[in-house]
Amino acid sequence: MTKDVIALTEQMPDPLSILAGLLAGGPDKLVQADGDGAVVQLCDEQGRPLVSVEAPLLVQVPGEAARLLGVREPALPYWWSEARATTGVAEAEQLAAGYVSRIASLAGGAVWPPEAARTLDVVKSEGVHATSEGAGGAVDVLTDKAAVVIQDRPVVAMTAWLSTAVSAAAQAGIGLQIVTPPDARLTPAVRAALDGWPSRWVVRDEECGYYDGLSGAVLAWQGGLFQPVPGEDGTTPVPAVFKDVSDTGERQLTLQFRTVHPADDRLVLGGALESVCEALRSAPPAGWGTAEPVNLPWSLRQLTDLAHERAPEPTLLYAVGEHLFATLRVNRTKAGVEEDITVIAGYGAEERPPLDALPALAETLATRHRLQSLLVQIRKARRDLAVPPHFEAPAVPAGFALGADEVRAMPGDRARRTPLGTAPVELGPKTRPALYYPLPGDPSDLTGWTDFEKLMRHLKGE
Repeated sequence: MTKDVIALTEQMPDPLSILAGLLAGGPDKLVQADGDGAVVQLCDEQGRPLVSVEAPLLVQVPGEAARLLGVREPALPYWWSEARATTGVAEAEQLAAGYVSRIASLAGGAVWPPEAARTLDVVKSEGVHATSEGAGGAVDVLTDKAAVVIQDRPVVAMTAWLSTAVSAAAQAGIGLQIVTPPDARLTPAVRAALDGWPSRWVVRDEECGYYDGLSGAVLAWQGGLFQPVPGEDGTTPVPAVFKDVSDTGERQLTLQFRTVHPADDRLVLGGALESVCEALRSAPPAGWGTAEPVNLPWSLRQLTDLAHERAPEPTLLYAVGEHLFATLRVNRTKAGVEEDITVIAGYGAEERPPLDALPALAETLATRHRLQSLLVQIRKARRDLAVPPHFEAPAVPAGFALGADEVRAMPGDRARRTPLGTAPVELGPKTRPALYYPLPGDPSDLTGWTDFEKLMRHLKGE
């Protein structure tokens, strides 16, 4: 098991200098840390990791400390310095807490969680050495079927080290299983990473044991991973705590869409995402990044440059705004440069999701950003977008759109004449329109999926 501790500081800390001052053995302990690695790891004499220290991250986006840690937001910009301590080893938590406490003292800032703040005494560390080779310390239990990560944060975020663990598990063909206490939540980015079996969110509850935080299935450790436990009747039981929910009136609106651009050196990416955010929140995203916390101010040029540097490999980016979270995946394909984008916006009980504005937004995407398709969904869920470990009602479709090229490629009037009771709305030029298909969008009525399935079968010619 690991314990995370974080320092939020006004000035940039020097991790190696601070570690040198922390360890009783002094700077000679750090001879194996060449300074080129993003993570420095303190290990014992047997090479077992005690503490993993990440390179400090400059956060220039408002709201990330409040969103991910639930603390008062520091003045921008600030440095986010994170360490992970391996529990079960006596000095590990002391080393990690001492490290962030020294950072907060020397660079001016605070420690999270507050109880991790320690005195600045030198830590007895005989036999401890530092290395940056293969450092990471993300996985707590590794089997041939799953990589298990145990988290004690209030909000489990897609940090750089967790993103690395997700990629490593996928490449190894095994599942990623994240274990948390029952009061933890996930960000949408982490929720999306746990979408396929055997990856799952494992909630550890003192009263009912282990259960899946997304499905509610009771779990047990067997065969090298957490798996559902069938009840006496052969079905998997679900604990009462997972089903104990009520409708708060909060809603989430999700837009999933794809744009396709001709490959061109002058191409600027992210414009479609920006247009959606401006339509939903009257402002572009506050920031973007490749992990959480999202740390860079919003910039179409900078994110385009990053995607260009990584091509032909795909690029996955995150963006945040006021009660808004987005993912942007850029892929180079035979069709050109594709942007697969998901935007989730949260609304309180007294707020009305802007369903009436969807046709106009779809027209903007179709006429300015080469829209291929758009699916809009609405559901009963938290305004702050955090994923809780209890039942959340599934989303229902609120609208669908096809880009002009896709409409034109269909034979005859198939795209215009559908089995739905409402005719599609034409978007853009009459000679080459895109189409928007209104759907009920009632989060209390799952029959909207019936209409959507009818529409999909019709458009596919089935």
